[in-house]
Amino acid sequence: MKSKIIKIGKVNISNDLPFVLIAGPCVIESKTLVLKVAKQLKTITSKLKIPFIFKASYDKANRTSIDSFRGPGIGKGLAILKEVKDELGLSILTDVHSVEEVALSAKVADILQIPAFLCRQTDLVVEAGKSGKVVNIKKGQFLDPQNMGQLIRKVESTGNKKIILTERGASFGYGNLVSDFRALAIMAKTGYPVVFDATHSVQQPGGLGHATGGCSEYVPLLARCAVAAGCAGIFIEVHPNPAKALSDGPNMMALNQVEKFLIKIKKLDQVVK
Repeated sequence: MKSKIIKIGKVNISNDLPFVLIAGPCVIESKTLVLKVAKQLKTITSKLKIPFIFKASYDKANRTSIDSFRGPGIGKGLAILKEVKDELGLSILTDVHSVEEVALSAKVADILQIPAFLCRQTDLVVEAGKSGKVVNIKKGQFLDPQNMGQLIRKVESTGNKKIILTERGASFGYGNLVSDFRALAIMAKTGYPVVFDATHSVQQPGGLGHATGGCSEYVPLLARCAVAAGCAGIFIEVHPNPAKALSDGPNMMALNQVEKFLIKIKKLDQVVK
C-alpha cells in the first residue's frame, strides 16, 4: 500500500520520505533544560537538514514507584511547551493519559501521543481522534502489530485520518524488551507512517527495582536496523546528562552524541529510500 503523507506544521512524514526525527527529554524537568535541549536539537537538525519534531511529557503517569518524578503537571508543562513552540517555531508532541487531558493538550501540541500501556483505551484513543490533531499511537509491549489496525479504526471513526504508529519493542520475559523489526513492515501495510522508538526499546521495565533500567548503548544499533527497514521516523529521548535525568536516564541518549548519530542515520536512510 502506498504510504500516506501526514503533515505536521512544516514537516511531512511518510514511509516513503526521508526520515523525521522526534526527540527531546523524557519529561519536563525545568523550562531551562527543555529550552536548552530544544535549541540544540533544532541547531543540529537544521544543519543536517533533517525534519524535526520536539517531544517532552508534562506528566509520566506510568512510573515504577510512587516516589518517581512525574513532571510539572499539565498546566505548567503545557505553558513550557508553548514557549518552545512560539520561540523556536517547532512542532510539539506530548503524551495524553486521560480523556480530560486531550482538549487542553490539543491547544498546544501538534501531535497527541497515546502511551503504549494506554493504546487499547478506547475512550482515550477516540477523544484524541476527535481533537483533529495528529494522533501518534504507540504499540503496546503486549500487542501484536497486526492488531494496530483495530486502533487505527478507532481514530478513523472520528473522521480523523492523521495517524502515526510507533513501535517500541515487545515484552520478552520479565523486565526486558525485544525488537522484532517485522513489526515495522507489518504496520506499514496500513499505509500510515511508522516510527521506531529507539530509546524505549532498550528499556528494562522495573529493572532497577525502584525504577526502570535500560541499555542505552544499543540505541544506535536498533535505530540503524529500523532505518534499514525503511521506517518513517526515529524517536529518541535525549538529555544533557542521562545519568542525572529524573526519568528514564538509563535508556536516553546524551545530547552531545546526537549529531554524530544522526549523520550515520541520514546516510543509511538515503541509501534505503
